[in-house]
Formats: sequence, C-alpha cells, structure tokens
Amino acid sequence: MASHPTPACCGTSKAAELLQLSVGTVQSLVDKNILKAWVTEGGHRRISLESIRNYQVQQQKLPALERLINDRLRVMVVDDDDVTRHMLQDTCLAVHAHIDCSALDSAIEALLQLPLFKPHILFLDLLMPQVDGWEMVRQVKLKEDFSHLQIFTYSALTPDELQKRGGPPQGSSFMTKPLDLGWLKGYLLGMMSPQTRA
Repeated sequence: MASHPTPACCGTSKAAELLQLSVGTVQSLVDKNILKAWVTEGGHRRISLESIRNYQVQQQKLPALERLINDRLRVMVVDDDDVTRHMLQDTCLAVHAHIDCSALDSAIEALLQLPLFKPHILFLDLLMPQVDGWEMVRQVKLKEDFSHLQIFTYSALTPDELQKRGGPPQGSSFMTKPLDLGWLKGYLLGMMSPQTRA
C-alpha cells in the first residue's frame, strides 16, 4: 500500500523562531488548534509549515494597531522560585493566545533579555539572590526605552519588613504573596482591549 507523503513541517522551537513567539505561546496555539500539529512515532511534536504560513498571513491582514495589541503583548516574569515562576507563566499564556510570556529565574538574566524581548509588563519578585528586585527596578528605570514598561513587584514580606527595606521600589505597583491569579487574568484581558492599549 502506498504511503502518503509527510506534510512539510518543523519542530516547536523552529515554529517559535519563525513566528517570533515563545515556545510556550506556540504550544498554546497548537492546543487551541490554531496551528496544526501531530506527534511522531518517536514522540516528537511536528507543526505544519502550511498552518504556520496561514497564521502569518492571517495576522498580516489585521490592522497594525490590532496586531500590536493581539500579537505583541509581551509579559516578563522574573522569580527564582520555580513554582511561582511557572504558575505565573502558565496563567499568562492561558489567558489569551496572543500573550507572549518570558519567565526567567534571575534579574541578571532578565536585564540581558530585556532589550531583546521588549516586554510591555514586568512581574518581579523582590527577594532574589545576587541582584534583587529593588536593584532591577532601578536598572530598568535608567533605560529610556522602557519608560512605559508597567512594573509589578511582589513579596511575602510583612508590611513592617518591607518598610525596613525602604518600602516597595519607586515606579512599581506592589502586591503581596500569594498573588491573586483571578486579578491577574482580569488585568491581562483588560490589557488586550483596544480601548486600553489605544
């Protein structure tokens, strides 16, 4: 029996590179059946190049502002705690297919990635080794390109402990742990609104 030709395809990492999205966002597009994918006998995910091209064409047809709102809402999470970091990243990616979330475990790495990823929103743990959240906010504020970056800092410190350290960093909105994921989802959905981003 003649075998059917295998459709042109690529792996998840290559698809992320082609679409200029994170691997997590590409996986989310596959889960929503926006990108067509299958798993090989060896257990590797393959994504149809045709569906990638179709997605690119579809996005290019959108008005420029809508593309900016839908495609490029970029969120960066910086937290050395694996559980919190992954929880925030998963929550961001689950809110909307066009939210791209980069999750990093150190402020040093985040500062290096900042000019490459160019986030619109930053969620930052205050208590981290080497470079803490206060210092990262100071460094970000020195960069003119990120004057409109919305910064949210958070910590499990008590109010007294926080005040002893000088209070939350200036230029950031402070939240206490545990974080309210319901609020986060609502906030991100609000950020996807044209009225909010216009």
